[in-house]
Amino acid sequence: MEVDVISPVSTGPTPTITPAETKSDKGLIVHYDLRALIPFAQPLASEKLTREIMIVIRKAARQRHCRRGVKETVKAISKQQKGLVVMAGDVSPMDVISHIPVLCEDNEIPYIFIPSRADLGFSCATKRPTSVVMIVPDRKNEDNNLEYKESLEKCLNEVKELEQFMIH
Repeated sequence: MEVDVISPVSTGPTPTITPAETKSDKGLIVHYDLRALIPFAQPLASEKLTREIMIVIRKAARQRHCRRGVKETVKAISKQQKGLVVMAGDVSPMDVISHIPVLCEDNEIPYIFIPSRADLGFSCATKRPTSVVMIVPDRKNEDNNLEYKESLEKCLNEVKELEQFMIH
């Protein structure tokens, strides 16, 4: 049995293809690879919104307004703290974060998924990948000079728009 092998015709240098599409913005690299997403990763941020969310997380982490990890985030939600919950869409096993969207909906907290755990960990200034981050602006000492306040409000509005189109 013979098999015909068709070799590609070379028209010039072949571009290198990385597993994830990457773009750089002020030293920030966003991996927007949708192949490893968990089935319930809805609403999923667009590439542009992912970049904006990562910038907000980075600014919030500098002011210590982030809750990192599943345990801290669930504790903050159960204490009725308000903010934005950002989850990674490539968590394995998915049961680690499967209860968090339900908690957020019960407590009326907006949440969104971004594609990569590594990007989420990088944006909150940790060396390890992070599954969940909750941005909790300090309500007690709320000063109008929050570095990321306008960006956070813009992201919250976009997340709420995406949540309107979700099927429950």
